[in-house]
Amino acid sequence: MNATLEAPETATELPKLSNEEIARYSRHLILPEVGMEGQQKLKAAKVLCVGTGGLGAPMALYLAAAGVGTIGLVDFDVVDESNLQRQIIHSQATVGMLKVDSAEVMLKGLNKNTNIVKHNTMLTSANALEIFKEYDVIADGTDNFQTRYLVNDACVLTGKPNAYGSIFRFEGQASVFATEEGPCYRCLYPEPPPPGLVPSCAEGGVLGILPGLVGVIQATEVIKLILGIGEPLIGRLLLVDALGMGFRTLKLRKNPDCPACGTHEIKELIDYDQFCGIPKPTETGPLEVSSFSAVANLPEVEGIPQISVEQYKARLDAGDKPFLLDVREPHEYAIVDIGAPLIPVGQLASRIGELTIPKDSEIVVHCKSGARSQRASLILKENGFTNVSNLAGGITAWAEKIDKSLPKY
Repeated sequence: MNATLEAPETATELPKLSNEEIARYSRHLILPEVGMEGQQKLKAAKVLCVGTGGLGAPMALYLAAAGVGTIGLVDFDVVDESNLQRQIIHSQATVGMLKVDSAEVMLKGLNKNTNIVKHNTMLTSANALEIFKEYDVIADGTDNFQTRYLVNDACVLTGKPNAYGSIFRFEGQASVFATEEGPCYRCLYPEPPPPGLVPSCAEGGVLGILPGLVGVIQATEVIKLILGIGEPLIGRLLLVDALGMGFRTLKLRKNPDCPACGTHEIKELIDYDQFCGIPKPTETGPLEVSSFSAVANLPEVEGIPQISVEQYKARLDAGDKPFLLDVREPHEYAIVDIGAPLIPVGQLASRIGELTIPKDSEIVVHCKSGARSQRASLILKENGFTNVSNLAGGITAWAEKIDKSLPKY
């Protein structure tokens, strides 16, 4: 794949613009770099937005506004109140709707000429190649490592450029991966981080405006690829610091030993949950790091037993009260707590002496959704505590399923 998309040999092969479209896109048409032919290329283009969340929302909106003819949306989550702080494609009126349906309402309201293709499904190794083959550019708006590697590998295998973005707290990244001359995501990150080491936005938070900033950068890269103008972020990683309002660019090199785009050892899609060392995702939140589902017998993870909130509540009701430890941050504890003492996971190793209970006492550890408490459980085990369990789903699951009067954040 070249830096620009393959285009029909002559402009006559491109779809014509109606008078209404000429008026709508007049500010594009008077740009020599775009012009009539460029706008026709946009109308002919097919772009897939993987995710309609923080990044996918501004991406899809600006792509529709720009006149991209077909926009595909991959998501099967539903709109929640907590999404509205940053996912501007959704609204109060669409809370509870499927995100792809909610996004379609906004996109069609913005540009009736845009064809919206809804893929109300989790993107998996079984369906990614089939979905990707219908599009010219893939825009990755996901929030977990397993899907990022899946998107990357599927882009390499199908020859589609990957307009990549990621966000966390006040910082973001953007690049264009998987072109013929440039590196892919695996060239930058050959291996995923250990499970739980990098918190998701649900765990660490994100400034609501930040995904708008990075998502618009991704949309800009998509449009440049379609038009064949400017210098796309191929071989470059753009770093965004919203607090300092600073932008830095790092040069990236294509790794000749990369198993995806270098040696081409990867000839088919793999099990990306297993590759990233995480449990299978639950039925909700497919494009964000998922919490554990509450089932009767949860499997151990890294030797740590997982206990559901229902199981823990049943034990409390039966008079069995294991020691409960909260490993979130103080600002989270101020939002909501369930009465457990607090030692943030980052301080646990140095404050282990504050736990004066016997080393064989049963300890149940909780955080917001179960990832940090899993790390904390391993720290406790390394320090000699022999009976440690992780509360799957954390305080979020407790508020959803046990005490619905508690706030969720």
